[in-house]
Formats: sequence, structure tokens, C-alpha cells
Amino acid sequence: MSFIILTSARRFRSVCRLQSIQRHMMSSKAGSEVLFEKVGNAGVITLNRPKALNALNLTMIRHIYPQLKKWDKDSETDLVIIKGAGEKAFCAGGDIRAVTEAGKAGDSLAQDFFREEYILNNTIGTYQKPYVALIDGITMGGGVGLSVHGRFRVATEKTLFAMPETGIGLFPDVGGGYFLPRLQGKLGLFLALTGFRLKGRDVQRVGVATHFVQSDKIASLEKDLVDLKSPSNSDVAQLLDSYQEKSSLDAEKPFVLQEQTEAIDRLFSAESAEEIIENLKKDGSAFALKQAETLAKMSPTSLKLTFRQIQEGARMSLQEVLVMEYRLCQACMKGHDFYEGVRAVLIDKDQSPKWKPSTLSGVSEQAIEECFSSLGERDLKL
Repeated sequence: MSFIILTSARRFRSVCRLQSIQRHMMSSKAGSEVLFEKVGNAGVITLNRPKALNALNLTMIRHIYPQLKKWDKDSETDLVIIKGAGEKAFCAGGDIRAVTEAGKAGDSLAQDFFREEYILNNTIGTYQKPYVALIDGITMGGGVGLSVHGRFRVATEKTLFAMPETGIGLFPDVGGGYFLPRLQGKLGLFLALTGFRLKGRDVQRVGVATHFVQSDKIASLEKDLVDLKSPSNSDVAQLLDSYQEKSSLDAEKPFVLQEQTEAIDRLFSAESAEEIIENLKKDGSAFALKQAETLAKMSPTSLKLTFRQIQEGARMSLQEVLVMEYRLCQACMKGHDFYEGVRAVLIDKDQSPKWKPSTLSGVSEQAIEECFSSLGERDLKL
């Protein structure tokens, strides 16, 4: 009898936990977590969770997607602007903690979040009207997905870009497999594997942003954008160009990786993640050894997944990449490293994840192959 009571109590607790996760992700306050305004002929989206660095949750996705569709068909909306509230962030990423809670509890949120996020990424990537992301602050992970596939991305001196997913047992998703291999040389692979952070003007120099405008000019730029009458993409580009010309801050500073570009291309030209680490150790320079040290901290499974994701993505369309990435994220949801990475980095913050397998050699080719396999009926449909 006591066993039945205990089991029922556990089940009740589990149901309560699930309900609280769902309330957290689908709370009606989403109306205030993302704001929509029509200003002149522009639709303006404001990510409005400044205390959470505007982290993207499922409710926000479920508000943004239909609004973008509506504005795309609306003859009185000529362009879309997306920005983040507060001083610190455009969007620091997806609400990963809620996703891990759901994954552990077997809740469908672990599928829904990624599926609907990737559909939104594709909508931005195929948007017919000018789409301008003002990435004035931290822009990582899910925040990159909301901006990089759009026609225009405006960085400022406050922009901090990174795809740090290999450090939490994931991979640079949200279409990372599409835009990263299209950066110059091996830079995209380097950023994908190491999670290296780019700041300010460098975000534009590598091509993640299309323009650089000083932060104190952003309000004025936004006003000029909403005043444009039926602008074409070239009208918007012209306005952004004029603001960039007026923004001389840090122009004389060299690109942070200028001295290492040739080394990155050489050392990251390899047939496997293992070969890259071998190259770095053999090279022996301070820069190479620092990168080897960084890679040694990352999930070995994530490094192998990411290496192949970037390799495959170079030959794919954005849509094909998102289908591939949905397969990968669902494999990560079934594995160990994602939960362990989130625990170590975001929850306990001990920064000491115990990866399984703990070495690259322990990650079999078969295990990686399975992550890329079709999900059949459950594959992402765009």
C-alpha cells in the first residue's frame, strides 16, 4: 500500500513540475515579453525580457512567428525592425534551462521549442520585406538565429557575438550550419568549435553583421528607418551605409584575429576534430595551445557533431541545414552531455562538466552517424 502511495506522490510531483515548466514557457505574460508596434510603415518587434538578457522562450516564438507572417502580407507594412529592451542584450540565447527541465521530464517542449524556433529562423531567412536586426548588445545562440538570417544586421560597440554551444553539450544551431561555413576561410569552423567571442566592429568585419553603427546613433537610425516610405532593400542599405560612414569609433583598431587568420585557416583545415587538436598541439604557438586548451574543455560529442555539421552545411540550403539541425538537437535531447553542460555552466555554475564519453576517441563514428539519421515522420517540415 505504501508503495502505491509513494508512486502516486512521485507521479503527482512530476505532473506538478511539468505544469510549472509549461506555465513558465507559455505564461500569458508573453504579451509583455515581446512587444509589437506599428511605427509609421514599420513593424517594430522588441524582445522585452531585459532581466533575462532577452532570452527567447517558446511563448515569444509563438507570438513573433504569426506577427511576421501578418506583416509580410500587410500592404501598409514596408519593413520590420527587431531589437532588444534594456542596455545589455539584443538576445543572449534561447531559454535553455526550461528546455533541459522539459527534456528530463519527457515533456514535448523539448521538441516544440526547437521545431518552432527553426521554423521562425527560416521565416526570417526567406522574408520578402526588408528585415533589420539592431544587435546592440549580447547576441548569442537563439539571438543569432533571430538576426543573422535577416537581410540587415546592425552591430554597435556594445555587440558581443558568440556561438558557445559546444561548451554546454550542444552545437551551434539556429542555422549555424548555414552561415558559419560561409564566413571567410576556416573562421566559421573556428568560431563554431571554440565559442570564441567577437565584439563590436569585428562582428561586422567577419560578416555576421552587415553594418556597424555607434550605439548612440541607434535611436536616430531607428527613427530614420521608420520614416522611409515604401523602401526597397537598396533604400535601407543606403540609409545604413550613411550611418556607418558617420560611425568612426574603433575604426583604427585592427580585427582581433588579424594576426591569427592565416594560422586559423591552416590549423583548422583538417579531416576531423582530432586532426585539428593534433595540428594545434604540433604548432605549439601560444595562440594554438590556447585553442587546444579551450577545445579540451568542450563536450567531445559536441565537437564531433559540430565538425560534421559545418562540413555538411557548407553544401546545403538554409532549409536543409535546419532539417539536419533538428535531427541533431533531438539526438542531444536523448543524450547525456547537454543536461550535464547546462548543469555545470548555467545551474550549479561549477564550470566542471563530466562529459560522457570524456574523450574524442571515445565518441564512435556510429554514434555520430545516428545523430544525423532521419527522424521519419518527426523530421522538421518547412
